[in-house]
Amino acid sequence: MHWYFYVSYFFAGAFLANAVPHFVSGTCGRSFPTPFASPPGRGLSSPLVNVLWGTFNAVVGYLLVCQIGDFHIRRILDVLAFGTGSLLMAIMLARTFGRPESGSR
Repeated sequence: MHWYFYVSYFFAGAFLANAVPHFVSGTCGRSFPTPFASPPGRGLSSPLVNVLWGTFNAVVGYLLVCQIGDFHIRRILDVLAFGTGSLLMAIMLARTFGRPESGSR
């Protein structure tokens, strides 16, 4: 398998992990930071923008994992690439969005 398939799976994991907080916040009717807020990534965007942004991230993640290469859940390297992207994005999101609530900017 080509090396760039694993890069695709890595970023698919990152996009799908990023889709979760935006889509969930939006569907719960809560504002949440997006790249479209002012200032970008820090200000709050409306729930509708978050649903749209979460959906966009999910679509890109789907395309990267399902339309590039031949992803198999039983292939350890496929899962490791995807899982690493998901985990790193989740850690980054937790650190970035956890700051305002914990008071440690």
